Amino acid sequence: MNIYEMVARSRSYRRFYENFRVSIETLTSLVDLSRLTPSAANLQPLRYIISNDPEINQSIFETLSWAAYLKDWDGPQKGERPSAYIVMLGEKKHSQTAAWDMGIAAQTIMLAATESGLGGCMVGSIKKDVLARVLEVPEAFEILLVLALGKPKEMVVLEIIRPGDDIKYWRDNKKVHHVPKRPLEEVLLKSYERKQSDQD
Repeated sequence: MNIYEMVARSRSYRRFYENFRVSIETLTSLVDLSRLTPSAANLQPLRYIISNDPEINQSIFETLSWAAYLKDWDGPQKGERPSAYIVMLGEKKHSQTAAWDMGIAAQTIMLAATESGLGGCMVGSIKKDVLARVLEVPEAFEILLVLALGKPKEMVVLEIIRPGDDIKYWRDNKKVHHVPKRPLEEVLLKSYERKQSDQD
């Protein structure tokens, strides 16, 4: 799988085979990989809490909100919930740069998860105060993001849209999840190309 294929396959999955076990070793290796990513001023303010424990997972799940565009769906049902989580924390004293680092680290984890046959969803809608108490997060850190992981139980399809089309994702009657994406010609505003010369 090349990088283009990996990025295309790394979607936001929200339904999983909950009984599929994601090992602590796998979660640890994903965190280990993420610590190698670039960090603003090399401050490295990110920290992590990992879980594949069903009881802790349930407590994490209860603090999350899922798929805001799907108004008639309250999130994955029992049996279809994530089997593992990586909770991303940032040092409060470096809150600005932690936010920058978060995206790089989170996408790295998701790409590595995709490569290993897993899928996941980055969840930012979190009852952070509740989750911080559940996980006994040290006072010096704040919760930034929750990465829900597992073996995907749904198909996600990318749809190219035209300018002005709705960007909201949707599900069809077969529960296939459709994600609109703008075409290259819309997102690439300008291209400055070096002119050929006799010396080239």
